This record gives sequence, C-alpha cells and structure tokens, in this order.
Amino acid sequence: MNKTLTVLGSTGSIGTQTLEAAEKLGLTITALTANKNVALLEAQARKFSPRAVALGEERAALDLKIRLGDTDIKVLSGMEGIMECARMEADIVESSLVGIAGLLPTMAAIGTGHRRIALANKETLVCAGHIVTKAIREHGCELIPVDSEHSAIFQCLAAGTHAEVKRILLTASGGPFLGLSREELASVTPERALKHPNWDMGAKVTIDSATMMNKGLEVIEAMHLFDVPPEKIKVVVHPQSIVHSAVEFADNSVIAQMGVPDMRLPIQLALTYPARLPSLAGELDLAKIGTLTFMEPDLEKFRCLKLALSVAGRRDAAPAVMNAANEIAVGAFLRGKIGFTAIPEIVERAVSDFGNMGADTLEAILEADRVTRASIEV
Repeated sequence: MNKTLTVLGSTGSIGTQTLEAAEKLGLTITALTANKNVALLEAQARKFSPRAVALGEERAALDLKIRLGDTDIKVLSGMEGIMECARMEADIVESSLVGIAGLLPTMAAIGTGHRRIALANKETLVCAGHIVTKAIREHGCELIPVDSEHSAIFQCLAAGTHAEVKRILLTASGGPFLGLSREELASVTPERALKHPNWDMGAKVTIDSATMMNKGLEVIEAMHLFDVPPEKIKVVVHPQSIVHSAVEFADNSVIAQMGVPDMRLPIQLALTYPARLPSLAGELDLAKIGTLTFMEPDLEKFRCLKLALSVAGRRDAAPAVMNAANEIAVGAFLRGKIGFTAIPEIVERAVSDFGNMGADTLEAILEADRVTRASIEV
C-alpha cells in the first residue's frame, strides 16, 4: 500500500498492533505520539523514521529530544505537539489515545479534511459525538471504526440500507467476572480485574471491560457512528468473543461478523478498507470452538453499564461527566485506593451532580470534564 499513516497513541496496545500491521502492509509513517513512554516511542521512531513524534509529558519529550538528537526527526511536546502531529499531511490518521485526551487531537486531524480517520478512541464520540460527526461531514473526512464491535457493525451494515436497520446487536464478552455475584465483586483486586479471558488490551480498557462500562461507552459510540437512537442498540453478552457484533434488518434477518478475538483484524481493515488483505490474525475454526452462547447482561450487577445506557440519549454533559468520573475512578482502583464496587458509586454520584451541565461546544464539554475531575477525591 502506497499510503501514509499517523498514529496518535502509538505506544499503547492498539498503537503497537497498528504499527505491526503497517509494517506488513508497507505503509509510510508520518508521525507518532504518546503520553510518556520515552523508551518505546524512541524505538518506534528509529524503526519507522517518521517526520515527527510527540510526547504529552513535557519532561519525557525533552528526554526523547536528547535521545533522538542524532536523527532528523522533529520532537514535539504537550497537547499542542500532539495536535501538530495530528494535522500533518497523512492519508490515514489513527486515533488510539486513551480517554478524553484523544478528543482535541482527533478534532485537529478532522479539521485538515479529506483524509481517513481510523477511530479507536471511543471517548471522543462518547463526550462529543454530535460535534465530531458534524465536523466529519463538514470537512469531508472518512470515519472508519477500529473497535472490534464497531468494525463488525460497519461491515454488517453493508448488507442493507440505513432505513432497513431494525436494531444493532452489540456483543460483550462479560469480562472476567461474569460468573461472580454482586457480593463477590466487592473483593476483586486490580490483578484479577486485569486478566481478561479473551482480549489483550491496555489497563484502562480492561478494567472498563470488567465493570462493563466499556460496553456502555460503546453503545454511545455506536449511536454516533451509525446514526441510530439508543433504543435500537441491544447489548448481548457473548463470552466466547467470536461474534463481534451483528445487525438485525427489517425482515428479521441477522447479519453477524465473526473472527478470532484478535484486534489486528479490525485494525488492518481500518487501514485497507475497502480492500481485504491477508491478515496476521489466525483463522477461525468453528468446529474447534464448538459452542457459542449468548445471554442478557445483568444490569443490577454491572451498574456502570446500566448508568451508561441511562445517559446514552442525553444531549447535555452527562456522557462526558460519566467518562471523566470513570477515568478517575478506574485510575484510583488500579492504584489500590478504592475497591472495585466503588467505581460505579463514584461515577453515579458525579453524573447526578454535574450531568446537566451544557455540552453545545467543545469548550463546554471540556469544562464539564474539568469540573468533574476536580470534584472527585480518591
């Protein structure tokens, strides 16, 4: 492929797998960004020779600049540096930054127009979906989802028209604690929560999977990606993670996309679409798997999912507030400051206190995010 690629968040799980796919496909790397992983970003820069790299943390960027002093690679820092990388000319910009930190860089990439945005940063659409999708239309960009579930939906929708869609069936693995009782969840440790049965993901996303907040965020993301109301999206627990999602059409026909649980499948498709090329992921052997099971989610046990579903249709700051509070709570849990079941308690309280703030502009959304974070003491 004779195309150029920028990866925002290149040192994370999605970013590293994207570069693996990019190397296989022969893509030229324009720019790479990360938050503070100096050593890995240096190694990536030396391997792929991008025009520029950026680190969000200023001191880390200074260290990287010294390390790359023998190269011609431009080293940038802070949010402005990341946004400058996002604006550099490239055929594809992948946004795989974690959390609301991906919002402004993604908008910066969109603002340059006429390029593909491969979106792996769901929080961008959760917090500001109505603003982001409007900008996509105005600037003539192409938005391709990278999340396995949304990539599946994107592929299934090719089987019919938008008007023929009856509902989206968004599958969820259920995480590592599907079989635990509400009482047992109280004693869950970060070490246990980070052991996902099917997927190899970053720490924050893995914890979100364990609380099922990740699925709630994906419902909101799907609303904006595919222009459907929340009542037309149904979450279905599917522990094997083989059916990545499905679409039911007006005639009750259900089209599903299946594959092994390997993020390299949706990542590569986002880079090569509409072409399908041989993948680094393994083949799906249904006979070996044998059984696929599906069940309703337990909304009383997984309160984060219940809360996300309740705010999905709101046009105020509730989704952004929920996301901010969740980021803070997950971080506190990973540091051992709070218990697992305190995560939904913190998020519910924040949405109750600040969810009715305005969300008409990026500035208003970022202010709601700031106020929420400042209010939480953990």
